[in-house]
Amino acid sequence: MADWQTRAEIDGDVVFFSYRGKELEKRMSNVFVWDLDKTYLDTKIDSLNGLLQAILERAGKKRNVAGTDTLLRGLAWTIYQKKAEEIFPLYFITASPPQMEDRIFSKLKYDEITPLGAFYKDNLKNLKPGRFWRLTKQVGYKIQALLQLRMRLADDVRQILWGDDSESDAIIYNLYSDICSRRRSTSELREILEALFVHKEQVDRILELQSELPDNDPVERIYINLATDTDLDYYFKFGRRTLATSNTFEVALDLFQTSCLALEAVYAVTEDMISNYGFSPEE
Repeated sequence: MADWQTRAEIDGDVVFFSYRGKELEKRMSNVFVWDLDKTYLDTKIDSLNGLLQAILERAGKKRNVAGTDTLLRGLAWTIYQKKAEEIFPLYFITASPPQMEDRIFSKLKYDEITPLGAFYKDNLKNLKPGRFWRLTKQVGYKIQALLQLRMRLADDVRQILWGDDSESDAIIYNLYSDICSRRRSTSELREILEALFVHKEQVDRILELQSELPDNDPVERIYINLATDTDLDYYFKFGRRTLATSNTFEVALDLFQTSCLALEAVYAVTEDMISNYGFSPEE
Protein backbone atom coordinates (compact mmCIF):
# COMPACT_ATOMS: atom_id res chain seq x y z
CA MET A 1 0.00 0.00 0.00
CA ALA A 2 1.31 3.44 -0.93
CA ASP A 3 2.33 5.60 2.02
CA TRP A 4 -0.28 8.26 1.21
CA GLN A 5 -3.08 5.70 1.63
CA THR A 6 -2.10 5.06 5.25
CA ARG A 7 -2.36 8.79 6.05
CA ALA A 8 -5.49 9.71 4.09
CA GLU A 9 -9.26 9.47 4.37
CA ILE A 10 -10.55 8.05 1.07
CA ASP A 11 -14.12 8.34 -0.21
CA GLY A 12 -14.38 7.42 -3.89
CA ASP A 13 -12.03 9.71 -5.79
CA VAL A 14 -11.93 12.24 -2.91
CA VAL A 15 -8.80 11.88 -0.79
CA PHE A 16 -8.41 14.03 2.35
CA PHE A 17 -5.26 14.65 4.39
CA SER A 18 -5.86 16.10 7.84
CA TYR A 19 -2.98 18.02 9.39
CA ARG A 20 -4.56 19.20 12.67
CA GLY A 21 -7.59 17.04 13.61
CA LYS A 22 -11.37 17.39 13.86
CA GLU A 23 -11.58 18.89 17.35
CA LEU A 24 -9.69 21.99 16.25
CA GLU A 25 -11.64 22.22 12.99
CA LYS A 26 -14.98 22.46 14.81
CA ARG A 27 -13.76 25.58 16.67
CA MET A 28 -13.11 27.65 13.54
CA SER A 29 -15.75 30.35 12.94
CA ASN A 30 -14.27 31.47 9.60
CA VAL A 31 -12.57 29.18 7.11
CA PHE A 32 -10.66 29.88 3.88
CA VAL A 33 -10.87 27.28 1.09
CA TRP A 34 -8.35 27.65 -1.70
CA ASP A 35 -8.24 25.78 -5.00
CA LEU A 36 -4.58 24.98 -5.57
CA ASP A 37 -4.15 24.76 -9.34
CA LYS A 38 -4.01 28.09 -11.23
CA THR A 39 -5.25 29.81 -8.06
CA TYR A 40 -2.29 29.30 -5.71
CA LEU A 41 0.18 27.30 -7.79
CA ASP A 42 0.76 28.04 -11.46
CA THR A 43 0.15 24.44 -12.55
CA LYS A 44 -1.50 23.00 -15.66
CA ILE A 45 -3.12 19.66 -14.84
CA ASP A 46 -6.01 19.88 -17.31
CA SER A 47 -4.15 17.69 -19.81
CA LEU A 48 -2.31 14.37 -19.60
CA ASN A 49 1.07 16.03 -20.26
CA GLY A 50 0.37 18.73 -17.69
CA LEU A 51 -0.65 16.17 -15.09
CA LEU A 52 2.49 14.08 -15.59
CA GLN A 53 4.70 17.19 -15.50
CA ALA A 54 3.10 18.31 -12.23
CA ILE A 55 3.68 14.86 -10.70
CA LEU A 56 7.37 14.81 -11.65
CA GLU A 57 8.13 18.44 -10.80
CA ARG A 58 10.05 18.98 -7.57
CA ALA A 59 8.57 21.10 -4.79
CA GLY A 60 11.19 23.83 -5.19
CA LYS A 61 10.36 24.20 -8.89
CA LYS A 62 6.63 24.79 -8.37
CA ARG A 63 5.77 28.41 -9.05
CA ASN A 64 3.12 30.44 -7.26
CA VAL A 65 0.44 32.50 -8.92
CA ALA A 66 1.90 35.98 -8.40
CA GLY A 67 1.54 37.19 -4.81
CA THR A 68 -0.56 34.32 -3.47
CA ASP A 69 1.89 33.04 -0.85
CA THR A 70 2.36 36.58 0.46
CA LEU A 71 -1.41 37.08 0.57
CA LEU A 72 -1.91 33.89 2.59
CA ARG A 73 0.78 34.83 5.08
CA GLY A 74 -0.85 38.26 5.33
CA LEU A 75 -4.23 36.71 6.09
CA ALA A 76 -2.68 34.52 8.77
CA TRP A 77 -0.88 37.54 10.29
CA THR A 78 -4.08 39.63 10.26
CA ILE A 79 -6.01 36.89 12.07
CA TYR A 80 -3.27 36.68 14.67
CA GLN A 81 -3.27 40.46 15.18
CA LYS A 82 -7.07 40.71 15.48
CA LYS A 83 -7.92 37.54 17.39
CA ALA A 84 -4.58 36.34 18.75
CA GLU A 85 -5.29 33.11 16.85
CA GLU A 86 -2.14 31.24 15.85
CA ILE A 87 -4.09 28.72 13.78
CA PHE A 88 -4.81 29.84 10.22
CA PRO A 89 -8.13 28.16 9.18
CA LEU A 90 -7.09 27.21 5.63
CA TYR A 91 -7.89 24.22 3.41
CA PHE A 92 -6.75 23.42 -0.08
CA ILE A 93 -8.68 21.55 -2.77
CA THR A 94 -6.72 20.31 -5.78
CA ALA A 95 -7.42 18.00 -8.70
CA SER A 96 -3.82 16.83 -8.41
CA PRO A 97 -3.43 13.15 -7.47
CA PRO A 98 -2.65 12.21 -3.84
CA GLN A 99 0.73 10.86 -4.94
CA MET A 100 1.74 14.54 -5.14
CA GLU A 101 0.74 15.36 -1.56
CA ASP A 102 4.22 15.11 -0.05
CA ARG A 103 5.74 17.42 -2.68
CA ILE A 104 2.92 19.95 -2.43
CA PHE A 105 3.07 19.90 1.37
CA SER A 106 6.83 20.52 1.12
CA LYS A 107 6.14 23.49 -1.16
CA LEU A 108 3.59 24.91 1.30
CA LYS A 109 6.04 24.43 4.14
CA TYR A 110 8.67 26.29 2.09
CA ASP A 111 6.11 29.12 1.70
CA GLU A 112 5.59 29.09 5.50
CA ILE A 113 1.95 28.01 5.12
CA THR A 114 0.37 25.17 7.11
CA PRO A 115 -3.22 24.29 6.14
CA LEU A 116 -5.62 22.42 8.39
CA GLY A 117 -6.11 19.92 5.60
CA ALA A 118 -6.07 19.30 1.86
CA PHE A 119 -8.21 17.40 -0.63
CA TYR A 120 -6.73 15.55 -3.62
CA LYS A 121 -8.38 13.75 -6.53
CA ASP A 122 -7.40 10.12 -7.01
CA ASN A 123 -6.96 10.80 -10.71
CA LEU A 124 -4.30 8.28 -11.77
CA LYS A 125 -6.97 5.57 -11.85
CA ASN A 126 -8.44 7.53 -14.78
CA LEU A 127 -5.33 7.01 -16.91
CA LYS A 128 -6.93 4.12 -18.76
CA PRO A 129 -9.14 3.73 -21.85
CA GLY A 130 -12.75 4.68 -21.22
CA ARG A 131 -11.89 6.92 -18.24
CA PHE A 132 -9.68 9.64 -19.77
CA TRP A 133 -12.66 12.01 -19.87
CA ARG A 134 -12.78 11.99 -16.06
CA LEU A 135 -9.33 13.62 -15.83
CA THR A 136 -10.74 17.06 -16.60
CA LYS A 137 -14.25 16.72 -15.13
CA GLN A 138 -13.95 18.24 -11.66
CA VAL A 139 -17.51 19.24 -10.71
CA GLY A 140 -18.48 16.06 -8.89
CA TYR A 141 -15.12 15.69 -7.18
CA LYS A 142 -14.99 19.28 -5.94
CA ILE A 143 -18.58 19.40 -4.73
CA GLN A 144 -18.15 16.14 -2.83
CA ALA A 145 -14.91 17.45 -1.30
CA LEU A 146 -16.61 20.70 -0.24
CA LEU A 147 -19.50 18.79 1.35
CA GLN A 148 -17.13 16.47 3.20
CA LEU A 149 -15.29 19.54 4.49
CA ARG A 150 -18.62 21.12 5.54
CA MET A 151 -19.28 18.04 7.67
CA ARG A 152 -16.04 18.65 9.57
CA LEU A 153 -16.81 22.28 10.47
CA ALA A 154 -19.06 24.12 12.93
CA ASP A 155 -22.73 24.50 12.04
CA ASP A 156 -22.45 28.30 11.79
CA VAL A 157 -19.08 28.49 10.02
CA ARG A 158 -18.49 31.13 7.33
CA GLN A 159 -16.38 30.27 4.29
CA ILE A 160 -14.42 32.34 1.79
CA LEU A 161 -13.68 30.34 -1.37
CA TRP A 162 -11.01 30.76 -4.04
CA GLY A 163 -11.03 29.25 -7.52
CA ASP A 164 -10.23 30.00 -11.14
CA ASP A 165 -11.98 30.11 -14.50
CA SER A 166 -10.48 26.91 -15.94
CA GLU A 167 -12.56 24.37 -13.96
CA SER A 168 -16.06 25.91 -13.64
CA ASP A 169 -15.26 26.94 -10.06
CA ALA A 170 -17.86 29.73 -10.02
CA ILE A 171 -20.56 27.18 -10.92
CA ILE A 172 -19.16 24.65 -8.43
CA TYR A 173 -19.03 27.06 -5.50
CA ASN A 174 -22.48 28.55 -6.14
CA LEU A 175 -23.98 25.08 -6.59
CA TYR A 176 -22.33 24.05 -3.31
CA SER A 177 -24.06 27.05 -1.71
CA ASP A 178 -27.38 25.91 -3.19
CA ILE A 179 -26.88 22.38 -1.89
CA CYS A 180 -26.11 23.55 1.65
CA SER A 181 -29.09 25.91 1.74
CA ARG A 182 -31.51 23.46 0.05
CA ARG A 183 -32.42 26.02 -2.61
CA ARG A 184 -33.01 23.25 -5.15
CA SER A 185 -35.01 20.06 -4.93
CA THR A 186 -33.40 16.63 -5.04
CA SER A 187 -34.65 16.05 -8.58
CA GLU A 188 -33.29 19.43 -9.73
CA LEU A 189 -29.90 18.72 -8.19
CA ARG A 190 -29.70 15.31 -9.78
CA GLU A 191 -30.57 16.78 -13.19
CA ILE A 192 -28.02 19.61 -12.83
CA LEU A 193 -25.20 17.34 -11.64
CA GLU A 194 -25.77 14.83 -14.42
CA ALA A 195 -25.78 17.68 -16.96
CA LEU A 196 -22.38 18.69 -15.53
CA PHE A 197 -21.01 15.16 -16.24
CA VAL A 198 -21.11 13.91 -12.64
CA HIS A 199 -21.44 10.12 -12.75
CA LYS A 200 -24.39 8.50 -10.98
CA GLU A 201 -22.45 7.02 -8.04
CA GLN A 202 -21.04 10.42 -7.17
CA VAL A 203 -24.42 12.11 -7.55
CA ASP A 204 -25.82 9.62 -5.03
CA ARG A 205 -22.94 10.31 -2.63
CA ILE A 206 -23.43 14.08 -2.92
CA LEU A 207 -27.13 13.78 -2.11
CA GLU A 208 -26.32 11.47 0.82
CA LEU A 209 -23.91 14.06 2.23
CA GLN A 210 -26.49 16.82 1.76
CA SER A 211 -28.95 14.92 3.95
CA GLU A 212 -26.45 15.07 6.84
CA LEU A 213 -25.57 18.78 6.58
CA PRO A 214 -26.82 21.72 8.68
CA ASP A 215 -29.54 23.61 6.79
CA ASN A 216 -27.77 26.92 6.13
CA ASP A 217 -25.53 28.62 3.58
CA PRO A 218 -21.89 28.90 4.79
CA VAL A 219 -20.55 30.80 1.75
CA GLU A 220 -19.50 34.37 2.50
CA ARG A 221 -17.42 35.27 -0.58
CA ILE A 222 -16.15 33.65 -3.79
CA TYR A 223 -13.02 34.81 -5.62
CA ILE A 224 -12.34 33.62 -9.18
CA ASN A 225 -8.87 34.10 -10.66
CA LEU A 226 -9.15 34.83 -14.40
CA ALA A 227 -6.37 32.43 -15.40
CA THR A 228 -7.70 31.84 -18.93
CA ASP A 229 -9.03 35.34 -19.69
CA THR A 230 -12.74 34.53 -19.43
CA ASP A 231 -14.98 37.51 -20.21
CA LEU A 232 -15.56 39.39 -16.94
CA ASP A 233 -19.22 39.96 -17.81
CA TYR A 234 -19.85 36.21 -17.51
CA TYR A 235 -19.54 36.43 -13.72
CA PHE A 236 -22.20 39.12 -13.24
CA LYS A 237 -24.88 36.40 -13.33
CA PHE A 238 -23.58 34.97 -10.03
CA GLY A 239 -24.27 38.16 -8.09
CA ARG A 240 -22.14 40.42 -5.90
CA ARG A 241 -20.86 37.61 -3.69
CA THR A 242 -18.77 36.23 -6.58
CA LEU A 243 -15.84 38.43 -7.60
CA ALA A 244 -13.70 37.72 -10.66
CA THR A 245 -10.18 39.14 -10.35
CA SER A 246 -7.27 39.62 -12.73
CA ASN A 247 -4.52 39.39 -10.10
CA THR A 248 -3.81 38.91 -6.40
CA PHE A 249 -3.58 42.66 -5.74
CA GLU A 250 -7.28 43.02 -6.58
CA VAL A 251 -8.10 40.22 -4.13
CA ALA A 252 -6.00 41.91 -1.45
CA LEU A 253 -7.86 45.21 -1.93
CA ASP A 254 -11.24 43.51 -1.58
CA LEU A 255 -10.13 41.61 1.52
CA PHE A 256 -8.90 44.89 3.02
CA GLN A 257 -12.21 46.53 2.22
CA THR A 258 -14.05 43.77 4.11
CA SER A 259 -11.62 44.02 7.06
CA CYS A 260 -10.16 40.54 6.49
CA LEU A 261 -6.70 41.82 5.56
CA ALA A 262 -4.53 44.45 7.23
CA LEU A 263 -3.22 47.37 5.19
CA GLU A 264 0.37 46.26 5.87
CA ALA A 265 -0.44 42.95 4.18
CA VAL A 266 -1.78 44.77 1.10
CA TYR A 267 1.55 46.61 0.86
CA ALA A 268 3.41 43.29 1.17
CA VAL A 269 1.43 41.77 -1.72
CA THR A 270 2.10 44.86 -3.83
CA GLU A 271 5.83 44.75 -3.16
CA ASP A 272 6.00 41.02 -3.88
CA MET A 273 4.24 41.36 -7.24
CA ILE A 274 6.46 44.25 -8.32
CA SER A 275 9.76 42.84 -7.05
CA ASN A 276 9.35 39.16 -7.88
CA TYR A 277 6.78 38.85 -10.68
CA GLY A 278 7.52 41.76 -13.00
CA PHE A 279 4.39 43.84 -12.36
CA SER A 280 4.84 47.55 -12.84
CA PRO A 281 3.56 50.06 -10.25
CA GLU A 282 0.96 51.16 -12.81
CA GLU A 283 -0.32 47.61 -13.19
